[in-house]
Amino acid sequence: MKKKNRRIGWYIAGSALLLVVLSRLISGENDELVITAEPVKRRSITETVSASGRIQAAAEVKIQSEVSGQILELPVKEGDFVEKGQLLVRINPDIYNSALSRAEAALNSAKSSLASSRARLVQAEAQLNVQQLNYDRMKKLFAEKAISASEMDNATSTWETARAEAVAARENIKAAEYSIESAEATRNEAGDNLRRTTITAPMSGTVTALSKEPGETVLGNNMMAGDVIMKISALESMEVNVEVNESDIVRIQLGDTAAVEIDAYQDEVFYGVVSEIGNTALNATGLGAVSMDQVTNFPVKVRMLRDSYEHHCTDKPGHYSPFRPGMSATVEVRTARVANVIAVPIKAITSREDTTAVSGDDSGGWRNRGEEEVAQVKSSDEKSEPFTVVFVYSPISGTASLRVVKTGVQDDRFIEILEGLKGDEQVITGPYAELSRDLKPGDRVKLEESNTGVEASR
Repeated sequence: MKKKNRRIGWYIAGSALLLVVLSRLISGENDELVITAEPVKRRSITETVSASGRIQAAAEVKIQSEVSGQILELPVKEGDFVEKGQLLVRINPDIYNSALSRAEAALNSAKSSLASSRARLVQAEAQLNVQQLNYDRMKKLFAEKAISASEMDNATSTWETARAEAVAARENIKAAEYSIESAEATRNEAGDNLRRTTITAPMSGTVTALSKEPGETVLGNNMMAGDVIMKISALESMEVNVEVNESDIVRIQLGDTAAVEIDAYQDEVFYGVVSEIGNTALNATGLGAVSMDQVTNFPVKVRMLRDSYEHHCTDKPGHYSPFRPGMSATVEVRTARVANVIAVPIKAITSREDTTAVSGDDSGGWRNRGEEEVAQVKSSDEKSEPFTVVFVYSPISGTASLRVVKTGVQDDRFIEILEGLKGDEQVITGPYAELSRDLKPGDRVKLEESNTGVEASR
């Protein structure tokens, strides 16, 4: 009994399934894909490149000490505005005063040695003159055979010794002069080190960072990387340092304008100009091969236009800036702009590898290039890139036709059509799944009732 009931249940389920399949097959012939469409219009399009980064001063100086020692004076604090030449730091000068005194003493000693050497040279030259006269007399007497050969040899030896002593005295003077030059260089170095214990502002600006306090010891940067005592930034000129992907960097040019949004100022847009474009990728260290998995970005600096934030500086000093170094910012660099061009929504653009069923426009102005291009592809062993296409909705026939298009500038919503469309057509914009994959030329479609084909005013 149970087996019989189970068999009857299977029969009923199979029959129901068969009815469902048959009904779908019968009704499928009359199914029409419900689509959305928008008219082709002429628009103005601005192409942009978006990137994120941080605010920084266009000019910033790290204040470091060239000498090591204890900080005795630090008369500024973070946020202070300093003028060029103003005292920033004074380091304990005691050991540098001592070094200067030793250098000056060594220089005086070298000068004294030079005076002694010159005195010895006078003596040596006087002695040489005496021996020269004696040598000349002995030489004459020896020629007259009035003296013996041994007496002549003694006179010659004495004269040569006097001459050598005069030469040595002259060389001692040169050595003393070199010693003076060395002592003067040491004295100058000691004097420079002493002056370096007093650090003044190299430019006018605001102290934006202060990492040391009076009484702390600072490490100089004579032989190694020294300590950063503070940073001075010229806040009257600000810029945004952003990272731009390698696929977008080729579109950015010096002088391009940019819209800047700063997180600290909600619902407000500022403006800037591209002032610097990096030539080397940020991850290209030059120390080895760069991994292909790494994202390749290039640094770009956008100089903020003061006119765009001048309203925040009312009743403020001339060096005031409403922005602080390190603030997060997003920029949109305007790389291209076209006006009154044929454009369609980006979501209407798709791709197809086979365009043999492509149809031209009614005017005949668009050449049916799809068949020729596909024929060339089929005759080649190489795989061709997909064609960029749109589907045009025909309200008369209620079908979708395929058009190969050539695109141009685009923004985040619309894209320029250079070839393939005219201005009195409607392009299919959805549903996305059918448009991107399943829709075929000649398919019957039905315009969604709520879709008028005309955009709401924006």
